[in-house]
Amino acid sequence: MLDQEYANRRFVIFEVTELPLIDFNQVYETSADTVRKSVDETKTFVKFDLPSPSSVEALTTKSQEYTYDEILVILAGPEWTDPNPFPSGSGM
Repeated sequence: MLDQEYANRRFVIFEVTELPLIDFNQVYETSADTVRKSVDETKTFVKFDLPSPSSVEALTTKSQEYTYDEILVILAGPEWTDPNPFPSGSGM
């Protein structure tokens, strides 16, 4: 049922410099302060249901549109998930 629930859901990755272009009334994220960023904090993404919102279409650094399953694989990678989340000597 998960596939059916997210059949029209899409995700687009883009550079954080374009965050001010996003109309947060058109996507599922609530603000530029709450989006997830890549480990190096240069990229972010938004999720939306098709059709693609106009503010997403206006992005110049956007990736292709990804499905739910595709974005899960990308976000599990080293660009999005720090393999060493705690600094050395933090005791964690």
